Amino acid sequence: MPIATTEQYKEMLANAKAKGFAYPAINIVNLEGINAALQAFDECECDGMIQVSTGGGAHATGGLKDSALGAKVLAEAAHELAEKYDNLVVLHTDHCIKEKVDPFMVPLIEWSEERVSAGKKPLFNSHMFDGSALPLEENLETGLELGRRLQKIGMFIEVESGIVGGEEDGIDNSDVKAEKLYTTPEDMCLVYDTLKELETFMYAATFGNVHGVYKPGNVKLTPKILKDGQDAVKAKFGTDDNPLDLVFHGGSGSDPAEIAETLGYGVIKMNVDTDTQYAFTRPIVGHMMQNYDGVLRIEGEMGNKKVYDPRSYLKLGVESMKERIKRACRELNAEGTRV
Repeated sequence: MPIATTEQYKEMLANAKAKGFAYPAINIVNLEGINAALQAFDECECDGMIQVSTGGGAHATGGLKDSALGAKVLAEAAHELAEKYDNLVVLHTDHCIKEKVDPFMVPLIEWSEERVSAGKKPLFNSHMFDGSALPLEENLETGLELGRRLQKIGMFIEVESGIVGGEEDGIDNSDVKAEKLYTTPEDMCLVYDTLKELETFMYAATFGNVHGVYKPGNVKLTPKILKDGQDAVKAKFGTDDNPLDLVFHGGSGSDPAEIAETLGYGVIKMNVDTDTQYAFTRPIVGHMMQNYDGVLRIEGEMGNKKVYDPRSYLKLGVESMKERIKRACRELNAEGTRV
């Protein structure tokens, strides 16, 4: 099935909220990542999301380090490959800070505008603006401006308030004060009030989230913050339960019970990156260690082409990454929920 249309995307989000599950949003940097995600979604009979960060886009162009061009290339590949599967796939970009809006997000939007003008789907389905380092009012002003532009071509915006700790894709929040990691009900009300004119938007509210994997006890997640914020919005604006479509950032390494709790508070998307990076790399390390004398040309010997051929070990990474994504689908109750 092709990449989701605007209406199918809306249906996916409504399906997640109605049935109490979330979509795994898998960060990818190459074709192997795309294939691992598509295969995992297919085997779990669920729809899913694939996303590209500025760093992932830059990686895809090698020495050019052109993040927008790389994201375009990966998205076009995903459009082609997704046609061969039965589940819907959403394409999204992740963590675009203010300084990278013009060099990264704007060219992608322009390409989508050109595609829509030609009667095609947008290149991506949605983009994330990460203005969490800005004053909230400025953050939301920019998010609303981008959201209005995206809405005209059937795309959605994701915004974030509060700060996700740790380090990811060159954004280092390791030293952020603890209180910055927790969104307040007042913040969530302001986000809703500012962006409610948009037909659809997603919102990453922070509740102690940290990018990366940490030893048990080092990360203090407080999912109830999401419930308190949703309840505050409902009370102030007279909405239905869980009016905000929430996104769980920093989900790698999280306790399954904490993940499950967030699903009851309106989380419909969870980013998965660190765990899938490790899952991809781990079997490749094992391959190299087990075939040390075959992958190297030692003392004039020629090694073993069967084990230094990149296809021999990249496929191991794809299989392992696929299995980790399938685990995420199960933990998010997404298995068997295909629209």
